[in-house]
Amino acid sequence: MPDASRYHRLRLVLAAAGLALSIAYLVALLGTGAAHALARAAAAATGSAWGQVAIVAGVLGAARAVLTLPLGWTRGWWLPRRYGLLHQEVRGWLADRAKAALLSGALGLAAVEVVYALLRATPLWWLWAAAAFLAANVALAFVFPVWIAPLFYRLTPLADAGLSERLLALARRAGVPAVGVWIADQSRKSRTANAAVVGLGRTRRIVLFDTLTARFTPEEIESVLAHELGHHVHGDARRGLAVQGALMLASFWLADLLLRAGAPALGLAGPADPAGMPWLALVLLVLSLAALPLGNGFSRRIERQADDFALAVTGNPGAFIAAMERLGELNLAERRPSRLKELVLYSHPALERRIARARGGLA
Repeated sequence: MPDASRYHRLRLVLAAAGLALSIAYLVALLGTGAAHALARAAAAATGSAWGQVAIVAGVLGAARAVLTLPLGWTRGWWLPRRYGLLHQEVRGWLADRAKAALLSGALGLAAVEVVYALLRATPLWWLWAAAAFLAANVALAFVFPVWIAPLFYRLTPLADAGLSERLLALARRAGVPAVGVWIADQSRKSRTANAAVVGLGRTRRIVLFDTLTARFTPEEIESVLAHELGHHVHGDARRGLAVQGALMLASFWLADLLLRAGAPALGLAGPADPAGMPWLALVLLVLSLAALPLGNGFSRRIERQADDFALAVTGNPGAFIAAMERLGELNLAERRPSRLKELVLYSHPALERRIARARGGLA
């Protein structure tokens, strides 16, 4: 599928350009003294440490958003539309991006305020910040299907009672109770298809893209859902949080060392000086890139286990393979990325590898 290879190559180039632009922006803020000037202006505007952090973070975040907007538009709208993945008009796409920006901006500002409050309060800020962010991730997982997903999709109960009961029966057989099966109107935006089991406890529900129910057989839908159920059966949310927590703890600890080491050279009053915000952002960005292969390696492992669970619980490798083929076509998946690219960048095993593993069960 040459179009898929070219599409993913262009996405990678644009992502690398965006990353380089972000790094250059942070370095320029530090090298030109702009960060110090902004921190002084914030201090003149308010004596509140919380207010100063809000001003500095807000201005830096808004400037970066404007700077990277052309690349974001090219990668997020023009490119997928050029390759037939997206048919949403630019007005609707911009509306979704605006909602996402407001949500991520509010959450990001809260995160920055927490980090700087902890920096002011204790040398062990990195330990408490990791704990706070893990707790926030759990809370977000709980409210996602109720508060966040409806901002971007119209969610309605699945009208096909027979298919709904079939999928709920599969969930019961897997030992994953769900409160219902819901349809998200993905076809309004894109041709891509997927399914998910979202939420925790009383908010857990099965969500299917309407593109999935329109183009896949019931057996194929079962295979896709069974993979998602496998994550819940294996406790992958807990395992993921444990791995994420370990990587976050290590990253924050290293960030603390580098922030304190860089403070004198950067002319900062201390680690909690808002003028050091670009340095902290740069350090965390580099550390997140270093941790990326580790996180993706763990993710590929649990995705393989979820595939194996789907094959075992449905007993239908043919439907699983057909579903993977159709998903690859609709989502324009890169079937055979280089091994290095897969190891560093892929959170799932490559499509051909997943299909080959399923075919092994046919013998």
